[in-house]
Amino acid sequence: MTPERFIPLIIIAAVAVMILLRNRQPRTLRPGQMWIMPMIVGALLLFGLWGVRQAPTADLSPYGAVDWAMIAGGALLGLAFGWWRGKMILIEKLPDGVLKAQASPIGLIFILILIAGRSAARPYIEAHAGTWHMNVTAIEQAFMVMALGLIVLQRVEIYMRARRIQAGGTDSHVETV
Repeated sequence: MTPERFIPLIIIAAVAVMILLRNRQPRTLRPGQMWIMPMIVGALLLFGLWGVRQAPTADLSPYGAVDWAMIAGGALLGLAFGWWRGKMILIEKLPDGVLKAQASPIGLIFILILIAGRSAARPYIEAHAGTWHMNVTAIEQAFMVMALGLIVLQRVEIYMRARRIQAGGTDSHVETV
């Protein structure tokens, strides 16, 4: 691994430590504003998907069935992990009706493992994609679609749980204070 590949990993590790420290305390959950983050991340990832195809070294050959299956698999994995991560969020309902949410460190650790694995596997994937009859761009896009699915379904799951709790329903991951 070249030194240029270590710099993003070091930055990700530093940001992860800050996020883990910040997530020690529950934060106010505003279900009405939960659509904002997926929209921002979705726009950035769609821009990234477009940008990957615009790179001078991008493989612009049409995608085959294996490439589309890889992208669909990435989306399905992202949705599954997003649902799982959304279920891991602990929601507290205070006596005044305010909801507090605390993210599980397991979810963040999983995302970090995913990012580190992608970064570590990139040279191997680029070297062997041709022998697998796969497009390197499709593999990169599958990871991006997986991240988008993770973020979107996590927020949808938290939103549904928060609305159910606000309406007086029960939830397996809720604490009433």
